[in-house]
Amino acid sequence: MHAPDGFPTNAIYGFIRAFEKMRNCLSPSHIAVIWDGGLDEDRTEVLDEYKADRDPMPDEMDLQLDCISEWLEASGIYSYCGDGLEADDLIGTLAKRSEAKGFETIIASADKDFFQLINSKISLLNSNDKTGKLWGSAEVEAKTGVKPHQIVDWLSLVGDSVDGIPGVPGVGPKTAAKLLINHGDIKNIYERISDISREKLRESLVAAKDDVIRNQKLVTLKDIKDWKVNWEDFQPHQRDLPLLREQYRNWNFRTMLKDVEEDLF
Repeated sequence: MHAPDGFPTNAIYGFIRAFEKMRNCLSPSHIAVIWDGGLDEDRTEVLDEYKADRDPMPDEMDLQLDCISEWLEASGIYSYCGDGLEADDLIGTLAKRSEAKGFETIIASADKDFFQLINSKISLLNSNDKTGKLWGSAEVEAKTGVKPHQIVDWLSLVGDSVDGIPGVPGVGPKTAAKLLINHGDIKNIYERISDISREKLRESLVAAKDDVIRNQKLVTLKDIKDWKVNWEDFQPHQRDLPLLREQYRNWNFRTMLKDVEEDLF
């Protein structure tokens, strides 16, 4: 998709449609859109390969990010990007603070790193699940074989090729789940390593012990303690209808333009 002047608009259009669909479905009292601000220095110091092999963002996508931010501002929606801060850590921090404040919190993401946060107050709207249901502990366990509080250890054993984190050779999701079901956590696995009857598996775990301990630090979401949060900012504010009308005209989003003009006049 392109605007009349040739500017790409497919990412803008897709974002708005997905955002509005989620908002209409959930009717949240507070909303925050969180952006990546770069890689965490501590993680890259621990592992050079951390997220190093990800494909660069397509040029046409990069061009549209500012427009999405401008649309969010015109729509009265809070968004935040912290320099050198990963969105996962910010979202995790916000979810935990929201839980402590008594809110029911929904994270809209397909990233399995967020499985570690799931509990009775924090759920996940997984974009890969077309049913639209909210994921809780039962869905996490059905997907991974382990409970949310075991996800960090499960990811540490399996690794994450998308993030460049190597797991234990020969240990896939099912084997990792079985180990954690039998032993509870990584600490117990290594304290009772002699109980593992399969010699090859036992040797792989012993050889990879340092990597597994390192992986725990890599996959655990950080608490961004110095992030100052004002909860009123997350309450949707009044839309700037004239600006939205101008944006929709420029992008040639005719149906959205018609809707906003009906609200305007």
